[in-house]
Amino acid sequence: MKIAEVYASLQGEGRLAGTPSVFVRTSGCNLRCHWCDTPFTSWQPEGINRDISELAAEVRRYGCGHVVITGGEPLIAASINELCQRLRDTGHHITLETAATHLPPEGPPAVDLMSLSPKLASSTPDASHGRWHIRHEETRRRDEVICQLMQADAYQLKFVIDTPDDLDETIAWLGDLGIMSNTRESRHVYLMPQGTAVGDLDEKQRWLHMACQKHGFRFCRRHHIDWFGNTRGS
Repeated sequence: MKIAEVYASLQGEGRLAGTPSVFVRTSGCNLRCHWCDTPFTSWQPEGINRDISELAAEVRRYGCGHVVITGGEPLIAASINELCQRLRDTGHHITLETAATHLPPEGPPAVDLMSLSPKLASSTPDASHGRWHIRHEETRRRDEVICQLMQADAYQLKFVIDTPDDLDETIAWLGDLGIMSNTRESRHVYLMPQGTAVGDLDEKQRWLHMACQKHGFRFCRRHHIDWFGNTRGS
């Protein structure tokens, strides 16, 4: 399995924001978001191939109960199911972060929290990126994969919102998935402002939190930007 980095920090997003966690970041992605904040796992993937047993042993040495497996796109990583099972067998709580466009041949891995982050139309790189412009737009939405991953015992849907158009697309997409505003299911939806600087987050937060109140979604600031800045390994 190609791994870009392993480090300990605080979960910055979603239901478990603020939880001390070990992050295992796989390298490689089937999408190319134009605003990707980890280009070293997508546009210019880097990292080293790691043995699953050795990787799991490194995670255990941190002595932390929560593990976040992220990327890149971890569901395209070889042996992702084996890694998740190995860590769960040793008592770790596993969050897996995915764009929800692909399933391993063995099906979804066993995790404690399936964190789905579907990519909106605004994530597509412009036409100057040629084949990645086409490939990203053609593959970024896979509702059948989302629905299968939502069968996990615990899941969350995180949407990165940059403009009101993104919010409109999110609401329509959720409707296609059978998730209506102000219902029991809407509590699983988290809206996050897009940005890699505190000022950008502040500006979008002013209207985005009101949309969450209106629709029964949860507002989620990208706390790690506040705490550490847009820095690698934090």
